[in-house]
Amino acid sequence: MIRLENVCKYYGTRGGRRLVLDHVSFELARGRHIGILGRNGAGKSTLVRLLSGAENPTSGRIDRRMSVSWPLAFTGAFQAHLTGLDNLKFVCRVYGVDWRPLVPFVEEFTELGIYLNEPVLHYSAGMSMRLAFALSMAIEFDCFLIDEGMAVGDSRFGDRCHHELFVKRRDRAFILVSHDPNIIRSYCERAAVLHLGRLYEFDHVDQAYEFYEQAVVPPPGPRFD
Repeated sequence: MIRLENVCKYYGTRGGRRLVLDHVSFELARGRHIGILGRNGAGKSTLVRLLSGAENPTSGRIDRRMSVSWPLAFTGAFQAHLTGLDNLKFVCRVYGVDWRPLVPFVEEFTELGIYLNEPVLHYSAGMSMRLAFALSMAIEFDCFLIDEGMAVGDSRFGDRCHHELFVKRRDRAFILVSHDPNIIRSYCERAAVLHLGRLYEFDHVDQAYEFYEQAVVPPPGPRFD
């Protein structure tokens, strides 16, 4: 179970403190799937970082009683001067996992070949994301955090990622944040909308989508032909 209780998050700006999350509360049980809709800049990625433990809330409480992944395909924690293999060892050490049995999976899944033994500093963005996603799948979690910004390269590799996450790990909990309601409809049984710092929960995805369209998405402007 993951529970957020009255979580607030402020960031300092030149114009003063900006409130991004305003007393956000919700609960996610094991094996459940929730989608969080919101416009760009609504605070979805901030919420993911707080859930992962990468950042702390300004106030409020986050109670994690199951293991939670880092945001899928997140590459920001890589040590650039270490090889892909050494980064695997480093991450496994952090999570208390033996890296040796995971090497064949990472080698096969990333298809990096000899570059797995090269410094990540020399990787392309696509190569880094392949490695990051493979590490996310190699270390098993009870709950996966899925950010809409996740990109994993070509369509064939994307299909493999989809199978690993949404088919093989369908029994895990996950939190999927997006501004695309169709993605959330495909994978989630319920949804919430993050709007002006507040989180509005709904029992059905269509209810959340209706609220999102009416309250969040601005109507189209006039056309000039």
